[in-house]
Amino acid sequence: MSILSLGKERISRLRASLSQSPARRLLIVDSELGERKGEIIQKFQKHTSLKPQDDELSDVSQVLYKLEVEIFVGVLCSTYWKTQGLNSQFLQLLKRYDVFKMRRECGIVEPYVFMLTSGEACWTMFDKNFENFETLPRIPSDVCFYLSDKETVCAGTHLMVIGRELGGMAVWRYELGMHEWVKGPSMITPRCMYASASCGFDAYFAGGLKVNGNRYPEVLRSVEKYNAQTKTWSTIPEMHKRRKFSSGCFLRGKFYVIGGRNEYNEYLTCGERYDEVTNSWTLVPDMLGSMTFMPSQSPPLIAVANNNLYSLEAYSNELRVYDVNANSWKILGVAPVISNAGLGWGVAFKSIGDRLLLIGNSSPHSSCAKMRAFTCRRPSPDVEELNTNYGNVQFDHFIRNCCVMFA
Repeated sequence: MSILSLGKERISRLRASLSQSPARRLLIVDSELGERKGEIIQKFQKHTSLKPQDDELSDVSQVLYKLEVEIFVGVLCSTYWKTQGLNSQFLQLLKRYDVFKMRRECGIVEPYVFMLTSGEACWTMFDKNFENFETLPRIPSDVCFYLSDKETVCAGTHLMVIGRELGGMAVWRYELGMHEWVKGPSMITPRCMYASASCGFDAYFAGGLKVNGNRYPEVLRSVEKYNAQTKTWSTIPEMHKRRKFSSGCFLRGKFYVIGGRNEYNEYLTCGERYDEVTNSWTLVPDMLGSMTFMPSQSPPLIAVANNNLYSLEAYSNELRVYDVNANSWKILGVAPVISNAGLGWGVAFKSIGDRLLLIGNSSPHSSCAKMRAFTCRRPSPDVEELNTNYGNVQFDHFIRNCCVMFA
C-alpha cells in the first residue's frame, strides 16, 4: 500500500491525527487500517531497515509508526526541515536517509533547481516550474570562500559547494531535509576545475587541478566518489588522460568525462566513460571532434535528458544531440540563450527529467541583459529539433552556479 493510493480525505484525516494525543491516534489507526496492518508493515520493512525505538511497542503502535513514515514520504522534501521539532523519530528518519530511499523506490522524486547569482550571498532553491522559491541559509564560511569561484553538484539530497577558504579548499553541503549547511568531509585529494556528475546518492569528481608539494598546480587524472548516505569519500580507478576544465555526466548508466585541457593546456577532443560493473575506463576518441574551441571558454556545456546527451556549443550557440553509436553530433538548432557572448560562462544548461533547462541572456544587446529561463523538449528521438517553452521568469544578475537536485 502506498501513500499515493490513499484518498485525499483519508490522508488529511491521518495527517491531522499525528498531532493528536497517543490514545486518540491509536484509535484512528486501528479503525482505519484493520486488516491492512500486516500489509503496511511488510511494505515498509521491504524499503527500510529502521526499527521502532521501543521493542515493546504494541502491534498497533508499530502500525502507526509505519503509517507515519508512509505519510512523511508523500510530503514535499523542501518542507521536511519544519518537522524536526515535532517528533524525534522524524529527525531520526531524516538523518538516516530511510525516507529518501523509500521516496526513490516508490518513484516519488521531484527536481529542485539551486542557483547562486552574482551579488547574492545566499543560494536560492526553485521548483521545476520556477513558480515557488526559497532562500537558503547563508553558508557560515569566510570572505575568501564568498569571493572565490565555486563548483557544485548534488548527491542525493545534498547540495555540495566546493571552493577555496583562507585555509585551503573546503567542502560545504546543504542537507535538504535538515535545511542547514554542514562543512566537510574534505576530498581525499582537494581539487578544483574538475568534471562532476551524480547518480542517485553518489557524486563523482574526475581530474581537475591540485597544488602539489612544490606549490605548483598539477593537472589530475584521479577520480573520487562521494556517497550522501554514508557521507564518505572513496577512490575509483584513474582516467587515461589528465584533465582540467572538463565536464561530466551520467549517460545510460555510465559516467562520462568530456573535453577539457591536458597538462600542456591543450584542448582535448576525446572523452572517457567509466563502467562501475567492470570498474574500468574506456577512451572515446574524437568525441568533440566537430566542436570549435576558443581561448578562455567555459568547460563543455552538456546535459542528459531521456538518456540522450545534448550540448550547447559556446562558439556557434547551437544545440546538438550526441549519437552514441556513431560517435557524432547532430545540430538541432540555435539556442534561445546567447552563450557565445560570455564564451559559455554565466549560462546554465541542465536537465529536468525529460526537459532541458537553459538560463541566460536572450538578447544580444547589453541594454536588455536580462537572464531568462527556458525549457526545451525533443518530441521523439527521430525529430531533429526541440520544442522550446519561453518562460516568463527573469533574473537580473549573472549566474555563478546552478545545480539540479532530484529528491
